[in-house]
Amino acid sequence: MYHYAIFRTDAGFCGIAWSDRGIVRFQLPTEEAAVTERLLKKQLPDACSGEPPPAVVEAMAAAHAYFAGQATDFSGCVIDLSGCDTFARRVYAFARRVGWGRTTTYGALAREAGAGPEAARDVGRAMATNPVPLIIPCHRVLAAGGKPGGFSGPGGVATKMRMLALEGIELAPQQSFAFEYPRSSL
Repeated sequence: MYHYAIFRTDAGFCGIAWSDRGIVRFQLPTEEAAVTERLLKKQLPDACSGEPPPAVVEAMAAAHAYFAGQATDFSGCVIDLSGCDTFARRVYAFARRVGWGRTTTYGALAREAGAGPEAARDVGRAMATNPVPLIIPCHRVLAAGGKPGGFSGPGGVATKMRMLALEGIELAPQQSFAFEYPRSSL
């Protein structure tokens, strides 16, 4: 049985869901509580609203502090990743070690998880399906060369950039592939 709560932060309405084994979902903020609830229930259709236990209340307080711009550590949050494959769980364990104001890359996480840099795309897929973003800080995982890479949360890469900026990390916007052709002298 899963339960959830919707709560307000300085960035908007977040959602959190839990089982008796830990936090199973975290929904990054949206502008409306109903939207956050709909996104959370899309992942856990049978979940019902409930009174969060103390460990979940602590995670909610940490999320509130995070979106207020305070250095926050989620490493003590108990999460339930039973629905994730072994590789993803290994990648998530390494990603959780990337603290406030720091970043890593998809390739570096692949190596830490025991795979070569060619597994960077697999790491990217794991980050895109991260059930508890922020608690597992997928926003701190960048593409090669310090580029933002992708982000599947509400608002996409712009949200990732805002989250990194909260932590004092400023990245140049990602450039699209535009080709310039030399002008002909004819």
